[in-house]
Amino acid sequence: MTGAGTVPLRIGQGVDFHRFSDDPSRPLVLGGITVDGDGVRGLDGHSDADALAHALADAVLGAAQLGDLGVHFPSSDPVWAGADSMDLLARTLVLAAAAGWVPVNADCTVVAQVPRLAHATGQMADRLTEVTGAPVSVKATTTDGLGAIGRAEGVGALAVVLLTAGPARGSA
Repeated sequence: MTGAGTVPLRIGQGVDFHRFSDDPSRPLVLGGITVDGDGVRGLDGHSDADALAHALADAVLGAAQLGDLGVHFPSSDPVWAGADSMDLLARTLVLAAAAGWVPVNADCTVVAQVPRLAHATGQMADRLTEVTGAPVSVKATTTDGLGAIGRAEGVGALAVVLLTAGPARGSA
């Protein structure tokens, strides 16, 4: 965990991208909420494809030096098919806590040309805060038409989390 003279803090970063699904009935889930609206398409993925929750989970695992989401919840394992990404995030927090790390706060950004997401970032932040037990901020931005995201082919998310040494809570 920490050695003599070290600060009991760790920073982790996570990044995730998902292309839009061809399934018109698939919901768009980001930050644990369903984003509704005309023409809103869901993301393709083995789980519910919540790129924001995945990025935050990877940030937690990275800060705790526990690998990444694919190590713990591989897309090759059918048990995780259709999984709720907020559950996966909660499980990563249990793993981090078992290793002696708890979140202090997180900062996240969703990158999407479409749909516009500014109206939903507060709800995303609230839901992520609820699951992590620490303040989470969420922002939304576009690529101003550049690249695959700018061509409306998918959505990306970035997350940074600060963990501190803390008592283990819960178990996997």
